[in-house]
Amino acid sequence: MEKNNQKLQRTMTSRHITMMALGGAIGAGLFKGSSAAIDMAGPAVLIAYLIGGIILLFVMQGLAEMAVRNSGARTFRDLVQSILGNYPAYFLDWIYWKMWVLNIAAESVVAAIFIQYWLPDYPIWILALSVSVLVTAINLLSVKVFAETEYWLALTKITVIVVFIIAGLLLLLVNFGSHTAVGFSNLTDHGGFLPNGPSGLIAAMLVVIYSYGGTEIIGITLAETKNPEKVVPKAVRSTLVRIISFYLLPFFIIVSLIPWYEVNEVAESPFVMVFKMIGIPGADHIMNAVVILAIISSMNSGLYGSSRVLYTQAMDGRIPKIFSHLSKKKVPTYAILMCTSALYVGVLISLFAGSKTFEFLMGSLGYTVLFIWLIIAIAHLKSRKIQPEKKSAYSVKWFPYTTWAAIIALCAIFIGIVFTTSIIITSITVAIYIFITLMYVFNGRFHKNVA
Repeated sequence: MEKNNQKLQRTMTSRHITMMALGGAIGAGLFKGSSAAIDMAGPAVLIAYLIGGIILLFVMQGLAEMAVRNSGARTFRDLVQSILGNYPAYFLDWIYWKMWVLNIAAESVVAAIFIQYWLPDYPIWILALSVSVLVTAINLLSVKVFAETEYWLALTKITVIVVFIIAGLLLLLVNFGSHTAVGFSNLTDHGGFLPNGPSGLIAAMLVVIYSYGGTEIIGITLAETKNPEKVVPKAVRSTLVRIISFYLLPFFIIVSLIPWYEVNEVAESPFVMVFKMIGIPGADHIMNAVVILAIISSMNSGLYGSSRVLYTQAMDGRIPKIFSHLSKKKVPTYAILMCTSALYVGVLISLFAGSKTFEFLMGSLGYTVLFIWLIIAIAHLKSRKIQPEKKSAYSVKWFPYTTWAAIIALCAIFIGIVFTTSIIITSITVAIYIFITLMYVFNGRFHKNVA
């Protein structure tokens, strides 16, 4: 049982966790991963993101329903453990933690690369270190300060994306000055809508799943959310509409304005390319600033999510108790500092992998997001048998069909990804999962021997 002074405070509102989910999902995966996805699938990347969005909708609906039925839950593990048992809950906790710490490590380096655009004389490790210290400081402040910071960072990104969509539609549809409306011929002129065939579409799904990953962070906010049984379903509904809109519309504009094969030929983001076409002075600097904010926002959410996993593990006696220590401002200080160490590992990785750090880690992270969604969907499928149906604030209307659709789709994507992803990335991911499983077995035997 938690002591009163050891409880996380319920200070986050619906607007906070909605923006946090957006902050986690609209990050480097959109601004930096977009080029890779388009290069793999061509204009058919729109189908990939639509499929990913529908799967996300079904998974998040299940997460919201389980959160409503178990209002005392603090994180994913509390939702899953009573339904699927100890091992799936343990596995989910640690792959989620691994996802975020690897993500923030990769993104600290990516942020440094973009900052170096303005400060070319500064080495990447110094810039990455500066970003890491900033994100750590934000998380060590009160949860309210963290949530407000994340809210405004996410709002800035969203505002720029809305401007991008409006400007892109003007370029596509309206003649003005010396500009002639581009139209939609680029969608089919260069090898057709599906230029790389079904295999290209399947390969892009790994980037898609990675890009949407982060939305499920709502499941980590349960212990610090006011009235989670009301707030979580509302946040899920509003978040899903916005995420699908903010991915599908920008991608539609990019592949309509620019021949798909040109997107990955240049180092700059396709968002910068479109802003330059608009003729906005300093477009590259504007988008560079937005991308940096996007990455810091995603890192902010990631450090929050990973530290709360450590906190609840410590509260339950699974790891040293020191990680459950809360500061006077009710934040898990040592858990945050432990997760922050991954940021500095990212600095070291950049010395060896350089600009390839993000691309290399993205594959492993895509696998992890896929497994997280799969476990949530399976737990939801079984939840009504274990938790008999009762009147609640939220229920999935077409259960179990939507949940089964999500599970089947995720399994099909997994099979496709195995055959289209680098064997090195797959092997590293498998090794990490085996290590987590062995740690579970070891911890079980240790506690049994102590008892």
